[in-house]
Order: sequence, then structure tokens, then C-alpha cells
Amino acid sequence: MISPFSSNASQQFTQMSWRILLLLNFYRLLMTLVLGTLYFTLEPTPVGQQHPAMFIAGLGSYATFAFAVFSGLKSRWPGLQIQAITHVLVDLIIISSLTFASGGMASGLPTLMVLPLTAASLILSRRFALLLAASATLGMLLQQVAAEIKGIGSTADSTAAGLFGALCFLLALGASMAARRMRESEALLKQREVDIANLAELNEFIVQHLRESILVVDAQDRVRLINESAAQHLKGGPIDSSTLLGEVSPRLLYLLDIWRRDTPEWRNHTLTLVSADGGSLIQPHFVSLDSKDPGPTLVFLEDTSLIAERVQQSKLAALGRLSASIAHEIRNPVGAMSHAAQLLKESPAISDQDRRLTDIISNNGERVSTIINNILQLSRRDIGQVERIILNNWLNDFASQFIQSFELHNDQFVIEAPEYEIEVRVDPTHLQQILWNLCENVLKYGRSKEIELIRIRYGRTNNSNRPYLEVADRGVGISSEAAERIFEPFFTSGEGGTGLGLFIARELAHCNRAVLLYEPRHGGGSIFRIVFSDPLRWEI
Repeated sequence: MISPFSSNASQQFTQMSWRILLLLNFYRLLMTLVLGTLYFTLEPTPVGQQHPAMFIAGLGSYATFAFAVFSGLKSRWPGLQIQAITHVLVDLIIISSLTFASGGMASGLPTLMVLPLTAASLILSRRFALLLAASATLGMLLQQVAAEIKGIGSTADSTAAGLFGALCFLLALGASMAARRMRESEALLKQREVDIANLAELNEFIVQHLRESILVVDAQDRVRLINESAAQHLKGGPIDSSTLLGEVSPRLLYLLDIWRRDTPEWRNHTLTLVSADGGSLIQPHFVSLDSKDPGPTLVFLEDTSLIAERVQQSKLAALGRLSASIAHEIRNPVGAMSHAAQLLKESPAISDQDRRLTDIISNNGERVSTIINNILQLSRRDIGQVERIILNNWLNDFASQFIQSFELHNDQFVIEAPEYEIEVRVDPTHLQQILWNLCENVLKYGRSKEIELIRIRYGRTNNSNRPYLEVADRGVGISSEAAERIFEPFFTSGEGGTGLGLFIARELAHCNRAVLLYEPRHGGGSIFRIVFSDPLRWEI
């Protein structure tokens, strides 16, 4: 994961060194132009007055060398150190010649060596920088000696030549030290950049592979960070950064809003949302990341299926003990009623109407016994006898039995079937109890003035292709406050209910790897939806 920072830093410094040599070459051309302008335009000329021919030849050589250098800099051949040393030595020779032709140190031209020497000291090692400083000092001293021999220089200029040499050594030392610190700082900066990049990559890896589902929402309700697990829960696929939360999950945006406002609805109830595949309930937890209101918010999405299993364990154990203690007391009268109905049915004097009533007594007696067994089985969290069944045929048999038991008309119980067969893996007795409970609740609490009382739809969900079954009515519906608690044990909004029907129905659904959900029906009424596990995906 960690890349070698030293090679990167060295490469960056090398690139900078080539740029320095390029700028230094433009400096040579500029100096040639300035000196030529001074020589040819001013009278008397301040430069080249002692040896004009030598001065013009030096300027011509300097310009030719500068243009030739561009080719080497472009091809980067020969190497960086060889070019840097060669350039400075040529600068020294030509500037010393121009200084001699202009009358020695008094002309001020030796200062032209300051920039090339300093630039080379930034590029080269300290040893080569001091070697060039010594060469510059020796070159200026030699031209000063030659100027005195020719009688065009004074002995006072020797002191200036010595001071120039000292300045060259100071510049070489200072520039080499600055270059070393610059290289160290650049290497340290590169190391920090690599560390930060690695840390960001590690954080991204950890966030994306967390088992927990998390996302970060900013003050404008845009998703700034989301891991794969949360994206699967909310959309069933990837979610782009800066996407509006309302486009991804309007329900989550609503929960975030009431959490920010700290309404009683949030404080008094545990609010949830349905996952994108419709197969689980998600409970969000919000944490503010800023003191500003509203500010960025960290959202944890918790799958309540595992939580509910742990939280409800004690309630299920209590329900199991209660069921075991009263099972004997319930089975005895139910058995007596069933036996009496059977004897009555065998009587030769019984009419067809009475025989139909005895059938209802026997069927419901068997149903009560089955419910008792299912409650006991539920308390032990048994899976039951899971089978593959075709909903199309099974629902037709269920509808006939339910219509007969409650003396409904056929147009009061409508089944909206797809054109294809729907296969599910479920315990048929569990599904019978769940669906019977839901349909019976419609007759108790969801009656309407319409002819149609119950509508059952089934098929496959659009996003996850999981099988589902819906029980819909056109009754008064369920209030938003009660809708959050209807699956809690012993909670009931009607009179005479125990509050266990929907709780047991949901738990039986969980035993079969299914989920039971509620949503209000458009236009009034309620919809209870069972989302099954896909038999093509879940194999035991």
C-alpha cells in the first residue's frame, strides 16, 4: 500500500533542477542582450572599452553557447551534473573575459557570476559547489593579475577580487545547505502526503467493509459518505456522492427531520424504515458531527431482524411458559367441542344446515389446536416443516376455506393473481395462521361500505425479485402513532383484542425467513405485505 517516497522526492527535485538550468539559460540570453545594448548604444560605453574586439567576441560566444544549451536541456543529455558544471565553467570563462575586456573588477561584471554559481550550488552537492566557488575565485584573480600586467587594472582591485572570492564561497555554502534542507523538506512532505493518502485509503477500506451500515449527510441533506452495506439497504445498489437523501430514501429523510426537531414522536417511539429489497426493517441512529444546527450527521442503519431476535427472546420465553401452562386447559375444552361436533355430525337426524355448522366447529377446533402448537413452536424458535408450495393453488384452497368459515360472498374476497406461478419456501401451517390472522383482522377492524372486503395480491417485487403476498382492505386504516407499534406484543388499538395476533404473525414469518410489513393503502385502508425468501436463493 505504501509507495517509496524517497524515489518520488528525488524525481521531483530532479525536475526542479532541470527547470533551474532552463531559467539560467534564459538569464544568459538576457545578459547578452543587455550588455550588447550598453556597448552599442551608450557613448562612451561603460563596458568593453579596453578590448572591444575581445568583448564582442565574448558576447557572440555567450549567445551561441546559450542557444546551443537549449538542445542539451531538451534532450537532457548529457546528465544533470555534467551540464550544470559545464554551464558554470563556461559562464566563468566568458564572464572573466568580458570583465578583462571592460577594465577588470572595477567594471562590476564579476557580479554576473553570482546567479549561475548560486543556481549550480542548489543543484550540485556541496563538494562540487565549493569546487565551482574556488574556480570562480581563481578565475577572477587570474583576470585581475592579467589586467594589472597589461596596465588596465589597479592593485586596489585585488582586494575586490579577494572579497568576491569570499562571497563565492559563502554563496556556495549557503545555497548547498538550503538545497539540502529543501530536499529533506520535500521528502518529508512527500512522506506526509503518502501517509495521508494511505490513511484515507485505509479509512475508505474500513468504512466500505464495515459490517455496520453507515452514511454521512450534510446540512443540505446530501449524502457525502456511504458504505456498500448502507447503499444496499437504501437503494439496493451504489449511491453517488452528493445525492439528495430524499431521492434515495424519503422515509429516512423524514426520520432525520423529526430527529433534528426532537419531536415527541421520535422520543416516544422506535421509528423504522423498510430496506430496498423489502426484506427487513432498518432502524436508524443519528449522531451530530457538528455543533451547528443543522450540521453534518452520521447515520447508523441497524437491521432490526437480529436485534429483534435478541430483544424478544425473553418475551418469547415468557410466552412459551404461558402457552405450556395453559395448553392443557385449552386443549381439553377444544377437544370436547370437536368430539361433540363429530358425534352430532354422525347423527342421522341432522339437517344439511346443521351439518355445515358442525363442519365449521370441527375446522375451527382443529385451527385452535394448530395455533396452540404454533405458539409453542414459536417459543422454541423452531423452523417448522418448510416446504415448497405454489401460492396460486394454495391461495385458492385458503380462500374457499375462509369464505366458508365466515359465510362471505365470493365478491367480498378477491384474489389478484399474476400470470405466472409463484413458488415459496414456507411452513404451510405457519402461512395459514399468518394469513388467517390478517384476513380475520380485516373483518374485525377493516370493514367498509364497499362490496369488496379483502383483496389479496401476490407476485414478485420489482427491485429484488423476491416473492410477496399482500392483504389489502378499504377500512379506516391505522393511525401513524399506532402503526409504529402494531407488531409489539400485547399492543392493541381495538377493544377485546389480546395484542398477540400480529406479533405472532411476524414472528412466524421470521421463522420462515420472511418479513411481515405494514403500509397505508393509497385512497384509504391498510396493506399487510409478506415478503418471502427467494426459494432459488435460500437453500437449506
